[in-house]
Amino acid sequence: MSPRRMIRAPVAVALVLPCLALAQAPAQKPSAAVPYPSRPVRIVVPFPPGGAADNVARILVQKLTPALGQQVVIDNRGGASGIIGAEVVARSAPDGYTLLDAAASHSVNPSLHKPPFDTVRDFEPVGMLVKIPNLLIVHPSMPIATVQDLLRLARARPGEITYASAGPGSTPHMAGELFRHLTGTHLVHVPYKGGGPALADLVGGHVQVAFLSIGTSLPLVKAGKVKGIAVTSLERSRSAPQYPTVAEAGVKGYEIEEWNGLFAPAGIAPQIVARLNAEVAKALAAPDVQERLFQLGAEAAPSTPAQLGEHLRVELSRWAEVVKAMGVRAN
Repeated sequence: MSPRRMIRAPVAVALVLPCLALAQAPAQKPSAAVPYPSRPVRIVVPFPPGGAADNVARILVQKLTPALGQQVVIDNRGGASGIIGAEVVARSAPDGYTLLDAAASHSVNPSLHKPPFDTVRDFEPVGMLVKIPNLLIVHPSMPIATVQDLLRLARARPGEITYASAGPGSTPHMAGELFRHLTGTHLVHVPYKGGGPALADLVGGHVQVAFLSIGTSLPLVKAGKVKGIAVTSLERSRSAPQYPTVAEAGVKGYEIEEWNGLFAPAGIAPQIVARLNAEVAKALAAPDVQERLFQLGAEAAPSTPAQLGEHLRVELSRWAEVVKAMGVRAN
């Protein structure tokens, strides 16, 4: 071998070895110093556009986008009482870029269905968003002006009075079941594929009673299409203070309202949860947001992550008891 080749061989080895070492080194994780968020954030709404959860989310993102410095987008994934959208989030990376705007049905579904996830274990609470009472409404032809009127008629005509809901496991459904449970009356459940169709059939006289969102019910009450009787929340609604609560009207212990809470996939970093929670609280405190929520019949209800987690656990236990006691079925 020539002297020139003998010199080049060690040099070549010296150049190749560091390259081999780099190739065999484990892939480095992204730097923890990368600020959150560094790309768009997605909020999955597990219902079609136009419903309460969707409306609340769209109000919220108008504040969150400038606050986070990244576009916050809505991804409607309706179906199966919110289970389809919730599964999307449960299976997503816990990096803060996919979030769930869950509704009250999130706490009912485990008792009626078999979700492909664990409602507690697979999600990390971020914070409560809003609470929305339902309004007990009846068709104008019904001789009902108070809750007591409904009770008297239901007891006189067991199994003859129908109540509409937005589908099995929805808040309107469980509102009717809770009413039955606490009063011993026999109202017949008629499920629909959403609150809109349920309200339309009530207006048309195909069903007699419903416990539907106060925001969608009030315009029809004012138009004389349906009669408002009472609100389902524990306290009277600021949007319609003229209506007593169902509990105030004589059904002791009655309380149910729609709620929306923000969740992330389990395993998300605590500092990201804290950032999201703080920005959500600021957004909900904005006067223009509160005014828009008021028009929907919603009340801003910011909370800590721990408070939302506790609320979910209480609701899961509560509805499991009602579903079992009343023999409620998914269809």
